[in-house]
Amino acid sequence: MADNPATHDNATTGGNATTDHHASPRHTHTHTHSSGPDDHFDWAAMADLLELEGELHSPYVRGAFEELKHLTPRRILDIGSGPGVAACRLAGVFPQAEVTAVDGTPELLARAEQRAARLGVRLRTQAAEFPAGLADLGPADLVWSGQVVHHVGDQQDALNRLAALLNPGGVLAIVEGGLPPRWFPRDLGFGRPGLQERLDAALADRFTRMRAELPGTVAVVEDWPGMLRTAGLTDAHSRTFLVEHPAPLPEGPQTPQRLFARRSLERYREVLAELLDPEDLVTLDRLLDPADPACVDRRPDLFLLTAKTVHFGTAA
Repeated sequence: MADNPATHDNATTGGNATTDHHASPRHTHTHTHSSGPDDHFDWAAMADLLELEGELHSPYVRGAFEELKHLTPRRILDIGSGPGVAACRLAGVFPQAEVTAVDGTPELLARAEQRAARLGVRLRTQAAEFPAGLADLGPADLVWSGQVVHHVGDQQDALNRLAALLNPGGVLAIVEGGLPPRWFPRDLGFGRPGLQERLDAALADRFTRMRAELPGTVAVVEDWPGMLRTAGLTDAHSRTFLVEHPAPLPEGPQTPQRLFARRSLERYREVLAELLDPEDLVTLDRLLDPADPACVDRRPDLFLLTAKTVHFGTAA
């Protein structure tokens, strides 16, 4: 987690941006969670993958926002906004609201501003430390946070701080859990069948190690609605939303679905090498070899299937 002495609060309306430079509190990375399990890398360098992931996962975001469309929020915070895919959608769904994308990586906030200008929606951006900097953000009627809380050692404390941002009647929606992505059939026609399940196991092991190594890690039963109730929220409940891009995916290595598959599997190959057996590494290498007819750029049976769980709670 790198500190950055700069902070900014930008407002983007259509294609115009104004910048207001404040004092310089330290802040660390808050972010959307990429398809890789490792928390120790440069999030700015992952901007393309994060934005691509956000776009391809948009079905679950649309479903979650349908659950919120009865609200009339005046101020919305997207905590850990990354490149602003969800924040810009929030700005489109609630055009009357002031929507602020909050992140600890200035390069990702710049992406969010560019995206807002491109889409013609009104969006503010603000750099802040997570979770210590949340108190400085001011109150909101809706707080959205996608796959950020699990990167904090004390998850209950992070939820308490997020809940404290809400005005009476305000809603907190956090994305945590769901189902891991599926890319290909059980038997690829080469290698040992069941690669996907072994990748899942390796990712789960890596995630557990990441959680154990976080500063101030506190063990907690990850009953997210229960944790929201502990944070003082009512009507705590969960909904799971499907993301499905069925086979055959559009052809071509640069199509969004295949490019996302390639970059995700490249990340798996990089961070899981020590956890996979040599035969599975050879299989991954074939899947990533552009010259191989069975690679992810060409396979007619490649797909993307996953699910994301969103947990909602309301301030009394």
